[in-house]
Amino acid sequence: MPDWVDFGVVKQAVSLEAVLNHYQVPGLRKYRDRLVGPCPLHGGKREDSFRASRGKNVFHCFACQARGDVLDFVAAMERCSIRQAALCLQRWFGTGAPHQSAVPPAPASAPNRELVREKEGCNPPLRFALTGVDPAHPYLVERGIDRSTAVEFGVGWYGGPGLLSGRIVIPIANARGQTVAYAGRALDGGLPKYKLPAGFRKARELFNLHRAAASGSQTVIVVEGYFDCLRVHRAGLPWVVALMGSSLSAEQEKALLAAFARVVLLLDGDAAGRAASRAIAARLSEKCSVAEVLVPDGAQPDQLPLVAIQQLLS
Repeated sequence: MPDWVDFGVVKQAVSLEAVLNHYQVPGLRKYRDRLVGPCPLHGGKREDSFRASRGKNVFHCFACQARGDVLDFVAAMERCSIRQAALCLQRWFGTGAPHQSAVPPAPASAPNRELVREKEGCNPPLRFALTGVDPAHPYLVERGIDRSTAVEFGVGWYGGPGLLSGRIVIPIANARGQTVAYAGRALDGGLPKYKLPAGFRKARELFNLHRAAASGSQTVIVVEGYFDCLRVHRAGLPWVVALMGSSLSAEQEKALLAAFARVVLLLDGDAAGRAASRAIAARLSEKCSVAEVLVPDGAQPDQLPLVAIQQLLS
């Protein structure tokens, strides 16, 4: 009975905080027993319009007036019915299935169960692969990604069932080349911009590390995002990895130092990218050779012509 669902069990077993982590809602901060930040439902800019109670497991946006429990939140994010939202939570968090005993809610101060399990080890390899991925979707063409690059990386539009349906999917592999997650990029500016599976920890991986290490280069180019990495690779520089953000974790630093002798930082040309580049360079300077390459102000590597990338890194 794959469509069986018990609303009560799902609401008991899955905390709103876990769902917010699942969607990677940006800008949230803890204040007493609440999570406060911009509203992810209407894309609000106010830093305090959205409130999520960690104890009561409910939310309220004072700007758009959305409110409810964990089922209401997922229904609003996915634009689906409450029943479909419950089925989504049941799939994502593996709870509420027939004959499965209810899992008591975690205390307000306790971390999400899935995150606790994840921290005990590495991101496990997936036991499946998405099929029917379109590497020639117009969105990829607009982002400067040709078909051959998309095919090599397994990137493309996915129209099948599941969390990433209707998004550009990007396989994320570990250092051994095993796929550990798919990132799903929204096409229409919807939120969240990227979807990642619950429990996956980006800090444990460097996007494209296995290809960069296999190139035999002692130098590695470090960029922020997936599309930056694809663009630099297409420019003929396959020894490139992406942080999947603008910070360098301890696990990522260890992986870089184990595989390469020289690091070239090519982060975004905004204030956050400049600050991150300086911080990472200072951190690595005593451990390896480091160079900072400045992208033009306000630009990102994936927005640059291929010739410009080659000239910057020549």
